[in-house]
Amino acid sequence: MLPADEALRILDTAEEIHSAVVVSAAVKRVAQEINRALADTCPLVLSVMGGAVVFAGQLLPLLTFPLDFDYIHVTRYREGTAGGTIDWKVAPRQNVEGRVVLVVDDILDEGQTLAAVRDRVLEHGARAFYSAVFADKTLDHPKPIRADFVALTVPNRYVFGFGMDVRGAWRNLPAIYALKDH
Repeated sequence: MLPADEALRILDTAEEIHSAVVVSAAVKRVAQEINRALADTCPLVLSVMGGAVVFAGQLLPLLTFPLDFDYIHVTRYREGTAGGTIDWKVAPRQNVEGRVVLVVDDILDEGQTLAAVRDRVLEHGARAFYSAVFADKTLDHPKPIRADFVALTVPNRYVFGFGMDVRGAWRNLPAIYALKDH
């Protein structure tokens, strides 16, 4: 875990990208989009731990249809700032066969993690796969997957807050920040 003084220094030198007001409005907008698209499907919603916990926690109460909920835990970062190999800590536990599955994640960065989740869910027989990401990072090259529902876009910098961490800290911030040196 990052020492408190170092975490405070990181926040003090970071740039706010999206305010808490903008974040809240974006979550509400995405919930409305999901409500329109998936209202008649009774989907299995899978939250990607730990980054998506804040997004999922605020999104789920805004969904106005019946659903099943579970989580998966897959990561590439392990408290670093650069992605590595995909590590499945918890695979989908509920049977996805024949189900409409909505995966909720914090950020669509390079796209390898979400693409791997999609492939695994579809390989296990899901009828349809949808993804909702809180943040979609703007890159200058194509990604292997596009999210169906996106709350906000962020620049190609290391961002944190609202579930996304920087070296294990600051998932609890209501706004989005970016490191100035990345």
